[in-house]
Amino acid sequence: MVHQYKSNGMNIVLDVNSGSVHVVDDLAYEVIPLYKEKTAEEIAEQLAGRYSREDVMDTLSDIADLEKEGKLFAEDIYRDYIFDFKSRKTVVKALCLHIAHDCNLACRYCFAEEGEYHGRRALMSFDVGRRALDFLIANSGSRRNLEVDFFGGEPLMNWQVVKELVEYGREQEKLHDKKFRFTLTTNGILLNDEIQEFVNREMSNVVLSLDGRKEVNDQMRPFRGGQGSYDAIVPKYQRLADSRNQMNYYVRGTFTRRNLDFGRDVMHMADLGFRQISIEPVVADESEDYALRMEDVPAIKEEYDRLAQEMVRRNREGNRFNFFHFMIDPTGGPCVAKRLSGCGSGTEYLAVTPWGDFYPCHQFVGNEEFLMGNVYEGITREDIRDQFKACNVYTKEKCRDCFAKFYCSGGCAANSYHFHGSINDAYDVGCELERKRVECAIMVKAAELMAEEDGPEAQPEKRTPEAQPEKKPLEAQAGKMAPEARAEG
Repeated sequence: MVHQYKSNGMNIVLDVNSGSVHVVDDLAYEVIPLYKEKTAEEIAEQLAGRYSREDVMDTLSDIADLEKEGKLFAEDIYRDYIFDFKSRKTVVKALCLHIAHDCNLACRYCFAEEGEYHGRRALMSFDVGRRALDFLIANSGSRRNLEVDFFGGEPLMNWQVVKELVEYGREQEKLHDKKFRFTLTTNGILLNDEIQEFVNREMSNVVLSLDGRKEVNDQMRPFRGGQGSYDAIVPKYQRLADSRNQMNYYVRGTFTRRNLDFGRDVMHMADLGFRQISIEPVVADESEDYALRMEDVPAIKEEYDRLAQEMVRRNREGNRFNFFHFMIDPTGGPCVAKRLSGCGSGTEYLAVTPWGDFYPCHQFVGNEEFLMGNVYEGITREDIRDQFKACNVYTKEKCRDCFAKFYCSGGCAANSYHFHGSINDAYDVGCELERKRVECAIMVKAAELMAEEDGPEAQPEKRTPEAQPEKKPLEAQAGKMAPEARAEG
């Protein structure tokens, strides 16, 4: 499968099955879609008048070489791996601890209903959290590196238990030869110097919730009394980000139908000094006035294009920042299993409620249909686990012919369920946006690599086709999935 598109003055060709990315001239861009359908003479005749026969034949030869190298028109060799990893013993590697089903904000789009998750307000006890960590250790097999995210609601409302669980986890590391990677997701209201010092010492990553510009953030993320939260949190976030040397954190926002110009919010956060930024499309029922609709997709795609081009410009000028959805690994990427089956919800990754119930992920919490067990009895609904274990890009009809399937891994199971009643479907608006984000991410990486080749004076977005690398694949292959890259995801 081959996907071609034009972006920021470049002709980009993605070979889906190998992950190889090629930036080509106009001739190659026209020849590639004809290569499998017509003979060499037919192609030369069709393009006569615009390209010489010699140039066409040279291009066909180059394409044939790439095909032999497995970098163009590669076969899909990954379908066979599905049967392998579906039969593997389930190993749990990550937990999302709902340390607090309570919150001090009243965000209008909150899927957790201000932290209550369709239930009662509650704080996780140390005993429940301890049992959850014990479960993770016991069910992690030979895997040494384990992940635990402190989540809510607002986890800082139960800060003492967070600290106690981190201390307990560090003790268990020595006893079981494990290594915990703790993370924290917070709205920042309760951040202070003591918490910052602890977070910097113990948390591998911190997610800081902020929707961007003051007027945007305060409209959607107010206190319960209606006043905005922007002024209370931004200075704290700036101090925390600087104290972490602008690494190992994300300022993470949500955009809605009310700010389809969300690129301005990303730029605003970059101008505040943040270098690790993420802003996600809201997922909500169309009955909500802020929900995204299919009719909004063209405008959102245009905004992603503008954001990508601005990133290229800023990167070239030395004002670099990372945007989560435009980040790809050009040399390797995740292992095959992760590329095919995604985040591991319901199998490798579980959410734990304050009272110790297990759910496939935080977005299923409160839906009794997906209650999998608890920290006292373990997994009691293996059928739910097996249902998620079997979910992959080959079981989803919408994914089979999608060029982005090895980047999104089939998308979010929770979104699929909420919109279609099945984890084996796909959220259509989300799919449209993911495809555009993948295109933008590849373009940004291609521009970066070309700038490295050409030096600081290069301006990729202004290149003419003749100035592009002639029929030359990028040395890096974006997202390449080598069969041998089947280590832990």
